[in-house]
Amino acid sequence: MGYHVSGTGHGESIAHEIARVKPDLVILDLYLCGYDAFELLRDIKQQNPGLPVIIHTAYDSFKGDPRLSGAQDYVIKNSNLCELKERIDCILKGNK
Repeated sequence: MGYHVSGTGHGESIAHEIARVKPDLVILDLYLCGYDAFELLRDIKQQNPGLPVIIHTAYDSFKGDPRLSGAQDYVIKNSNLCELKERIDCILKGNK
C-alpha cells in the first residue's frame, strides 16, 4: 500500500500542517527542536480527537508514560522500518 507523506521538522508548524493536509495518521517524534512533544500530542488530540498518532522515538524509556496515553502506538526507531510500516497498516485498516 502506498502513502502520501507530508512532514515538518518544527513543532510550531505541525498544527498548520495537520489543518492543511488533513492526514489519516500522524507519526510524532518525542524530540522536536525547541518543542515539548508531550504538549504537542495533547494539542493534536484536543483539536483532532479521532486522529491516530504513533510515537516514533529512539527511546524506550517513555513507553509507559501516562502523558502519551493519547497515542495509538509507540514504536522504537531502528534501521528496519518494517515494524513502523506494519503498525501504520494496522491502524489505518482499523485493527488497532
